[in-house]
Amino acid sequence: MGANTAASPAVSTAVKAAVVWDEAFLGYDLGGDHPLNPVRLDLTVRLAAELGVLDGVELVRPARADDAEIERVHEPGYLSAVRAAPSAGWDVGHGLGTPDNPVFDRMHEASALVVGGSLAAARAIASGAVDRAVNIAGGLHHAMRDHAAGFCVYNDCAVAISWLLDNGFDRIAYIDTDVHHGDGVQAAFYDDPRVLTVSLHQHPLSLWPGTGRPAELGGPGAEGTAVNLALPPGTSDRGWLRAFHAVVPSVLKAFRPQLLVTQCGVDTHREDPLADLSLTVDGHRAIYRALRELAATTAGGRWLALGGGGYELLRVVPRSWTHLLATVLDRDLDPETPLPAGWVARTSALAPHRPLPASMTDGADVAHEPWGGVTSQPVDTAVLETRRALFPLHGLDPEDPRD
Repeated sequence: MGANTAASPAVSTAVKAAVVWDEAFLGYDLGGDHPLNPVRLDLTVRLAAELGVLDGVELVRPARADDAEIERVHEPGYLSAVRAAPSAGWDVGHGLGTPDNPVFDRMHEASALVVGGSLAAARAIASGAVDRAVNIAGGLHHAMRDHAAGFCVYNDCAVAISWLLDNGFDRIAYIDTDVHHGDGVQAAFYDDPRVLTVSLHQHPLSLWPGTGRPAELGGPGAEGTAVNLALPPGTSDRGWLRAFHAVVPSVLKAFRPQLLVTQCGVDTHREDPLADLSLTVDGHRAIYRALRELAATTAGGRWLALGGGGYELLRVVPRSWTHLLATVLDRDLDPETPLPAGWVARTSALAPHRPLPASMTDGADVAHEPWGGVTSQPVDTAVLETRRALFPLHGLDPEDPRD
C-alpha cells in the first residue's frame, strides 16, 4: 500500500476499527451494462490504499454465510431458488431473472459472501475487538424475505442486525442514507421494537420503490420504530443535512441504541444517473462525520457501516467511500487532497472521454441553517411531516426545534 501522505498519521488509539475486504466481493457481478458494477468497489479500495488510508490496517477476510445465517431473514425455498437459478432457465421467479436482478454464475456463493462480510463486521464489534467496522460491499437493503429486488439478492443488513440481536444487543438503530427507501430492512423489523429503522430518501412519488412515507411508523407494539424522511427531488447537501439534523439526533437520543448500523449509499450524488437528489462528495463526507458523532454520543461509539447504492462508478463512488473508510478509521482526509496520479491514469483508461475530478472534493459548501420550527426551505415540509407523525410517539414535541 502507498505511503500515508494524505491521511492522518494513525488510527486513533481510543477507537479500534476493522475494514472487511476481499477481492472475491467482485464476484457479485450482475453483468453487462448493469448499473451495479463491482468496479466501484475495486476502485474504492485502490484509491483508499494509494492515499494511505489503509496503511497498517489488517483487512478482515470474510467467509461465506451459511444457510442458517441467511435464513434468519430469508425463506429456505428462496435460497434454493437462488442456488438453482444459474441453471434453471428463464422461468426463475422470486424476482430473479429480471432486468434489475439478472441471474449470474455462482449467484448464491457471491451473495452469501456479501452477507458473510457484514456478519464478520458485526462479530468484530460484538466481540469487543473493535468499536467500528465497515463493509463497503454490503448494504444490499432491498432484498425481501422471499425475493430479490433492486439489485439485491440477500439482505446482508438485516442478517447482520438479526445476528446482533441474538448476540448481546437488544436496541439497534439502522440509518439508511441511500437515495432509495430502505424497504427490505424496514420490512424485516417493522414489528420489532428492538430495531429502529431510519431512512432518508427521495420522495416515493418520484422514485422506486414507492415506499417510505412518514406514515410508515412501525407495526403493532413497535410504533415509532420506523422513521421515514422523504425528500423532494433536487435536495442539495444543505437541505439534506438540515433535514437529517432536524429529525435523526432527537429520535436516536430518545431510542437509546446500543449500536448504529448505517447503509451509506451514495446515489444521492448530483451526478448519479438513477435518481434526482443533488448532494456532493463533500455532503457525503459530512454525513459520515455526523454518523460517527452520533455513534459516539448515542450508541457507546459502536458503528457498523455498510455500502449501498451509487452508480457514478468512476467520479463519485470511489471518492465518497474512501471518505467513508477514512472516517471510520479516524483518518479523515482533507477534501483538497489530490487524487493520486497512478489511480487517475488507471481509472481514466476505463472511460477516456469522461474526465476525472482532480481532488477529493466537489468544492461544495455544506454549511446549513439548523431547522428552526418554520417552513422556509423546500425540505421543511418533509421535516414537519415526519416530525408530526413520529415525534409524539417518542414523547417529543414536533413543533419545538429544541426537541
